[in-house]
Amino acid sequence: MALPLARPDCHPHPCHDDQTEPGTGPFQVSVSEGRPLPLGVHDCCDGFNFALFSRHATRVEILLFEDADSAEPYAVIDLDPARHRTGDVWHALVDGVHFGHAYGYRVDGRFAPEEGLRFDAGKLLLDPYARAVGGTRYWDFGRLARPSDAGARDAAAAEPAPKCLLVRRRFDWQGVTRPKTSWADTVIYEAHVRGFTAHPSANATAPGTFAGVVEKIPYLRSLGVTALELMPVHEFNQNEIARADPVSGQRLRNYWGYSTIGFFAPKESYATRPGAQVDEFKTMVRELHRAGIEVILDVVFNHTAEGNELGPTFAFRGLDNPIYYLLEQDPRYYRNYSGCGNTLNCNRPVVRDFVIDCLRYWATEMRVDGFRFDLASILGRGLDGNLLANPPLLEEIAEDPVLRDAKLIAEAWDSAGAYQVGSFPGQRWSEWNPRFRDDVRRFWRGDTGMTGALAQRLCGSADVYQRDHKSPVNSVNFVTCHDGFTLADLVSYARKHNEANGEDNRDGTSQNHSANHGVEGPTDDASIRAVRLRQMKNMLATLLLSRGVPMLLGGDEFARSQRGNNNAYCQDNEVSWHDWQLVQRNAELLRFVRHVIALRLRVPVLRDESFYRGDQLRWFGAGGTEPDWDGPARALGCVVGGPTDDPNLCLLFSADTVQAEFVLPIPPAGSVWCVAIDTAADSPHDAAEFGNELEVPAGDSRQVAPRSLVALLSRSAVQASSTQLTETPDD
Repeated sequence: MALPLARPDCHPHPCHDDQTEPGTGPFQVSVSEGRPLPLGVHDCCDGFNFALFSRHATRVEILLFEDADSAEPYAVIDLDPARHRTGDVWHALVDGVHFGHAYGYRVDGRFAPEEGLRFDAGKLLLDPYARAVGGTRYWDFGRLARPSDAGARDAAAAEPAPKCLLVRRRFDWQGVTRPKTSWADTVIYEAHVRGFTAHPSANATAPGTFAGVVEKIPYLRSLGVTALELMPVHEFNQNEIARADPVSGQRLRNYWGYSTIGFFAPKESYATRPGAQVDEFKTMVRELHRAGIEVILDVVFNHTAEGNELGPTFAFRGLDNPIYYLLEQDPRYYRNYSGCGNTLNCNRPVVRDFVIDCLRYWATEMRVDGFRFDLASILGRGLDGNLLANPPLLEEIAEDPVLRDAKLIAEAWDSAGAYQVGSFPGQRWSEWNPRFRDDVRRFWRGDTGMTGALAQRLCGSADVYQRDHKSPVNSVNFVTCHDGFTLADLVSYARKHNEANGEDNRDGTSQNHSANHGVEGPTDDASIRAVRLRQMKNMLATLLLSRGVPMLLGGDEFARSQRGNNNAYCQDNEVSWHDWQLVQRNAELLRFVRHVIALRLRVPVLRDESFYRGDQLRWFGAGGTEPDWDGPARALGCVVGGPTDDPNLCLLFSADTVQAEFVLPIPPAGSVWCVAIDTAADSPHDAAEFGNELEVPAGDSRQVAPRSLVALLSRSAVQASSTQLTETPDD
């Protein structure tokens, strides 16, 4: 039994009164009225204030446990509505409870699915505002809800279940401040906390954890990225999938985590020990900030892990089902705009406040720098499920004074047909830009008619964003992300191979715009491997030379493969994990990425937050011709001109299978063209050290190898001559 933690003497708190209700068991607790706000559990100087929303409940009990593994509560507090209810909020101030203890709620009311009510006093419910959840190995118990027409109560009280934890807020930030990187200077790296260091090759002291991420900070710094975007880190049930891999027979797990249960709670299994998840998450953020790297969280406010009418009851369904969820006209069923069984009722005021409270908590208490909103169009749906013209939640997030400095990224669509890319409400929202992904993939695959589309993506997608008075930084550009092929698979597979997911390869998109270049999957053919490497360099360079905010999928820089699986949501194994042996095996590609990121961050014209003016660009085709915007040509060139003090760029793209010859434009007065990037060249000449680029030989043309990209940088003639004298073969 844990010893009670001593409390310092303090003055009476305004939420405390003289009437108390003694508890029973090893810990003596006293209970007074408490107060209705803020929601959740908060440490007052004379106790913990518990506050829980439920409009339709008839009875609420607080269950207190010594820890998350305790089978029986040491106190059960039955809240008297006359003293412990204000409006729709049930509350109590409880003294005698200590940090490290666990708690949960039992909430009773009518079980009337035909009215949308699904109360079940047999369930131990989690607090939606819980800062941490313990005992998460018990997720498997009580998974399925009773059938919607059942009349008998669920006798689940005796089952072990996860519980909420009382955790301290105190943390030593050591004076480390946020990087506050501008959107224009941001380079995002998308990764999964567990997958980043779970592979044995990571040699991590704490593999698959927040602490493991800390161990890889020197690598992230050497790569040059400025922001780490983490796939969901909030508490979810990793054991919710009942299927097994049809080949290995191993049970599949929810690896990605897009099935949130605890929106305020960092995932327990991502900590080195139970109960340490909050402090270890904060430590990770602090150390990333110390290294100048921001933290962006992938958040899932469109649905919860409770699924459809047959799903489990963890919190929201048992607290107030018709308030938290969008229900069908027949309220036994859920509107399913998420594709995951239910949809949160985001624009009901109570739920709206919950989302804002959650974002504020992560931005202030946990000090994260931004959020990427999964299926964000759902956040703009009203009580009837239709898209709103002026969604109050989206406006409130954008205008909230606490969140004014937070980076906001929308996945501007949902699973019910909403597609708002370029028209997502509000000016503050940046968006994942799938037009960039698809057009860049198709151009480099060799599809005809794509030069015009490529030009638009290079320029920040003005055709998508400018009409709503947005800017290039409203576009988060990517070629690959967690959802789909990795870059190595994009150039190695013509079709998806998701058989290991146990869904007969029906899951995952079939519109990948990929190519295998002669062989499906791995090959020892040197010529095919060379083409694949060049194509990876082409797409990565295009990403990093385009206006907008580039996002790199973690592991693409060293050719991580998922064996052709383009929907590895259930593959918590080596299919998804970063294999760090590839860092050495594919060192040429990694070096290339580092140097192109460095080039981007040193050439201001690539990072301007406004769209190009007409006098800053000049387009041309191969052979001195005019650009062929929509025809069969697969080659395009342009000159990008910055202010007079900045270097100009000449970009040459050829997705053709034969050599292309470009007539080079005249460089700025007093300067010459030097080769910064040539994806057809051997390392280290594929990406030159900044300041050590080789001068283009005399002449007015430049030959570009098949399927390659060349970037020329203007240098003063004196600088370029000096470079030639000092250049050595070694990089």
